[in-house]
Amino acid sequence: MSFFDKIKNAIFGNKAHAAPAPSAAVPAAAPAAAAPAAPIDIVPILDHAATLVNFETNWRVSIVDLMKLCGLDSSLANRKELATELGYTGDMSDSATMNVWLHRQVMNKLAANGGHVPADLKD
Repeated sequence: MSFFDKIKNAIFGNKAHAAPAPSAAVPAAAPAAAAPAAPIDIVPILDHAATLVNFETNWRVSIVDLMKLCGLDSSLANRKELATELGYTGDMSDSATMNVWLHRQVMNKLAANGGHVPADLKD
């Protein structure tokens, strides 16, 4: 399973669900086999997950925090693997630039795969 798929499944829900369960106020995600009927609003899901962890998080701008909320190892090696998967062509030794690009691309891909992502988080 690709890194992006792991992120998507953690947020949208799946058998491999890695993120904490959304609160009762957040509608349950559609089964993985079926395309969602309406976009899944990622903000309440991730905001709720952020309340359940024992570290301060800023998933709205940090790919590291986003990966951690999804239960993934956010090591540089894994972020480089995600960057390769998503087609990053920049200098991977410039991790700050790569991280900003990664976050934006993940938000764009979540939107393209049935997620409702605020406009300020995507291109």
